[in-house]
Amino acid sequence: MRRRFFLDLAAMAVVASASAASALAPQASNPVLIVTGAIANPNSQDGALFDEAMLMALGTSTIRTTTPWTDGVVEFVGPTLASLLEAVGAKGTVLHAVAVNDYAIDLDAGELLRYGAMLAMKQDGKALSLRDRGPLWLVLPREQHPELMDEAHNAKWIWQLKTIEIR
Repeated sequence: MRRRFFLDLAAMAVVASASAASALAPQASNPVLIVTGAIANPNSQDGALFDEAMLMALGTSTIRTTTPWTDGVVEFVGPTLASLLEAVGAKGTVLHAVAVNDYAIDLDAGELLRYGAMLAMKQDGKALSLRDRGPLWLVLPREQHPELMDEAHNAKWIWQLKTIEIR
C-alpha cells in the first residue's frame, strides 16, 4: 500500500512538472485530438490541438497485449500518455476523455501514468481509422499487468478518442 502511494505521488509529479514543457507549435492540419482544461501550453484559443504529425512527433512506444475486442496479442504503436501530458503542461489529476460517439469517462491520470498508457495510432503496423477504433485508442498493457484484465479497466480503453479535458 505504501509503495502504491509513492508511485501515485511520482505519477502525479510527472503531470505537475509538465507545466515546464515548451510551447506547442500550431497544428498543421485537421486536429485529431483536442486537449483542454488545466493546461499550460495551448496552441489555440480552443486548447491544445494535435494533428497526427504532432502526436507522432511526441515520440512513440509499443505495447503488445491482448484486448477483449481483438484476437490474440496485438501490437499497438503511438505516443505515451505521459508525453502528451508533458507537452500540454497538464496540471490536473483527472482526464475527462470523450470519444467521437460521445462516450465519456473520467480517468485517473496517476493510474494511467503508472501503467504506461498510450494513445495508439497504429495496430499491427496499420494506421487506425475511424472504422477500426481510431484514429486514437487509449491502450493499457494488460499482458504486463493482469490486474488490468477486468470490466472496470476495459471501460478505460476509450477508442475514437477526440477530446481530453484535464481537471
